[in-house]
Amino acid sequence: MWMIQALFVMVLWAACFPLIGLGLPDAPHIYFAALRALLAGAALLLVGWMLRRPLPRGTHNWLQLAGIGLGATTLGFIGMFHASAFISPGLATVITNAQPILAAVLGYLLIGERLGRYGKAGLILGFAGIVITAWPGTSTEGQGYTTGLGYLLLFAVGISISNVLIRRVAGTMDAIMAMAIQLLIGSVPLMLAVVLLEDVGAISWTVSFVFSLLSLSLVVTALAYWLWCRVLETTELYRANVFTCLVLGLGLAMGVFFYDERISTMVVLGVLMSLVNTKARAR
Repeated sequence: MWMIQALFVMVLWAACFPLIGLGLPDAPHIYFAALRALLAGAALLLVGWMLRRPLPRGTHNWLQLAGIGLGATTLGFIGMFHASAFISPGLATVITNAQPILAAVLGYLLIGERLGRYGKAGLILGFAGIVITAWPGTSTEGQGYTTGLGYLLLFAVGISISNVLIRRVAGTMDAIMAMAIQLLIGSVPLMLAVVLLEDVGAISWTVSFVFSLLSLSLVVTALAYWLWCRVLETTELYRANVFTCLVLGLGLAMGVFFYDERISTMVVLGVLMSLVNTKARAR
């Protein structure tokens, strides 16, 4: 059952960057990210309340939820939305495969999840695949591309930290309420950044923006985060992350179909190495 849920989550996450690209021209980046977090958190909180799910108890659990929120929502969303302004959706989806690699390293260091020799070899291949995929653009796309890579790294670090913390709290509190609270906590720094740095009246409420915002908030975020937390309740982090291989292929396909992205030989080689990485980590 957890495999079916993981597969569905990967399909939703593959649509993330294309949907951000759809709405980004109509809204300031951080404001867009903050609205996504607020709507997703509020939706999950409402569902949890209607289902009479209990709130987390204990200072320790709330501190860990705060860490998840600052990692997955604050850092992850800032990196994701800013990177989308510099790097095409399909390529961004491929490069974010760095997240499972960082998560595997943090899982080993913080919660003792050990990798066999195949897993270690897979990490090396995956890292090499990401470098091969991303490196050509640093010399051909200019400064903006390099800036986008920096934001994707910020995204990967934030999501990796949150995944390790989710694995630690999984099963100790209700998944719906946990994800709702972390989204709402993570939205607070985003809203503060909006007030300080952006024009709150700069949003154009076009049909494409509303569709993008609602899809990202209610489906790609609220539903996917809840399902992902349920997946991590029943399986190890490194095994669950194997399914990110689907995000690579689906993300590239969406980039080609919706944004007319051109796939170079280097990108194909990098993706293939990343796929070998996911297969090795599963062993």
